[in-house]
Amino acid sequence: MNKLPPVDLARQYQQIDAEASAAALAVLRSGYYIGGTVVSEFEQAFAQSVGMPHCVSCNSGTDALYLALRALGIGPGDEVITSAFTFFATAEMISAAGAKPVFIDIDPATFNLNPSLIEAAITPRTKAIMPVHLFGQAVDMTQVMALANQYQLKVIEDCAQATGAQWQGKTVGSWGDVGAFSFFPTKNLGGCGDGGAMTVQSERLAAELRMLKEHGSRQRYYHEAIGVNSRLDALQAAVLQVKLRYLEQWNQARQILAQNYDRLLAPLPGIILPTALAGGIHVWNQYTIRVLSDTSSPSHRRDRVREQLLAQGIISMIYYPIPLHQQHVYGELGYGAGTLPHTEQVATEVLSLPLFPEMTVAEQERVVYALKEIL
Repeated sequence: MNKLPPVDLARQYQQIDAEASAAALAVLRSGYYIGGTVVSEFEQAFAQSVGMPHCVSCNSGTDALYLALRALGIGPGDEVITSAFTFFATAEMISAAGAKPVFIDIDPATFNLNPSLIEAAITPRTKAIMPVHLFGQAVDMTQVMALANQYQLKVIEDCAQATGAQWQGKTVGSWGDVGAFSFFPTKNLGGCGDGGAMTVQSERLAAELRMLKEHGSRQRYYHEAIGVNSRLDALQAAVLQVKLRYLEQWNQARQILAQNYDRLLAPLPGIILPTALAGGIHVWNQYTIRVLSDTSSPSHRRDRVREQLLAQGIISMIYYPIPLHQQHVYGELGYGAGTLPHTEQVATEVLSLPLFPEMTVAEQERVVYALKEIL
């Protein structure tokens, strides 16, 4: 039985083989592998695609979050409001900077943090809000920015899963003080390894980010801060610049596939389909359904569905089975069961189905037919 993966990067490469191979070989032949014009040209192109004047590349989306926090002066004693329903790096980098993550509940329809809960979480120690544009859907940034301006808070957008997404006509990464992006291979814009970037409006802030990512140095061998070594390799930049030209096309393909899933899955019982908010452009890094729980064993039904799909060669994913406030490392923060009820509920129900730009309608129908048999 042919396996259907959640994403097929080999198929994507077939589409860009000639361009990507030529770009990579040009870098190899140049002998210039760190920095240089290839990296700076990609930064300029990516900044333009986001609608921001500055892009500072780095070696991962995780580092993008950390560097953003550092550059904005957020550290020990400070609090950052964010979502507990996201990948660990979001909170991990708040902690790495010395600050405290303060988790708020999500909107169960969108999986994003609920902006109406932000104000109640603000304390005198709150210095920033870190909204996560999860699964390809933008947070309601109008509400986030209104509160940030009212309380004079910094905003760091975690855009790792949402490159190209928009809210009210503005691309994610262009709303806050810093937009933090990941170029991990499975992202909408993914490299052939790790990579990341930060988009900023302020030239001063861009210079601060560049200094911190280069060992705290603006001039070689002169160091003004404890920084890190976080650079985007020229090979990655070359491949990403090729892929950037296809991003809009690939995102549109994802949108068509998501609409097709909506139509095909609508009649099925026992599941809740994902919601795309009016006012935004969803780019569907994941198509995530909710498999309604069995109250006696909350995640059992979802896990059974996943296992039965796998038995038919269909690989689905669970993002994320354990909310961050329930992770062992954050046990000392004092969150008890039921503190974030929507977050805790969806963690037992979410199941991400295969979706990637090159996926065929026949493959989607295979997924839907299998689900019909299981449900």
